[in-house]
Amino acid sequence: MAPMRSDGAQGGAAAAWSLVVPLKPLVRAKSRLSGAAGEEFRPRLALAFALDTVTAALACANVRDVVVVTDDRLAGERLAHLGARVVADTPARGLNAALAHGADAVRARRPGAPLAALNADLPALRPAELELVLHSASQFPRAFLADAADIGTTLLTATSGAELEPAFGGASRARHLASGARELTAHRAPSVRRDVDTAEDLRAALALGVGPHTALQAPRLTGGAAGDGPPGEPGRPRPPQVRASGG
Repeated sequence: MAPMRSDGAQGGAAAAWSLVVPLKPLVRAKSRLSGAAGEEFRPRLALAFALDTVTAALACANVRDVVVVTDDRLAGERLAHLGARVVADTPARGLNAALAHGADAVRARRPGAPLAALNADLPALRPAELELVLHSASQFPRAFLADAADIGTTLLTATSGAELEPAFGGASRARHLASGARELTAHRAPSVRRDVDTAEDLRAALALGVGPHTALQAPRLTGGAAGDGPPGEPGRPRPPQVRASGG
């Protein structure tokens, strides 16, 4: 067993990050996937993304804990069962207010905690790749990682003594750059950039290899989101590539 640090986490001194993961109520999550997933199935897919994201984050060697900010009862129960700390979205003023609230919840317990805001829709996330990105981020007061489209943001960090100052949503890469956060490159960490908003995004995540919760749901997708079938069968899914849980 790895030695316990004085702050209660396992591993070396670098393993101290607290991650804040925002998750809107599942009935409103991932609306752009409605065409591929359908209105009834879409919330299940959003929950699967979050479960795989948090599972991988908790398995990351330099992550101490994960705080999920959500008002969704089902999601909160499932994510707490994984080991996440769930806090209610009491500001109820959108994504960035929820992230700031989660950051406050972390630092109320650990004032010097290094923080990272992480998207909840990273079903292909790999702990080793997240570890690599967080190690790079530790060199700067604030840093961020752009999404695979180089438009949005999947990760924003603030080391001890720095405020998170989240500006997620839409073209957030430009806003985080303008705020003075250092942009990270992650050629060896594609899974940390691969968020899922559209059917095309989901196909790309499946090609990387998704966690078990998303893999269980993906074959049920309609409209070919899980892969294109042969001519005349555009909606026939291919079996998704699956990675081991937390691997």
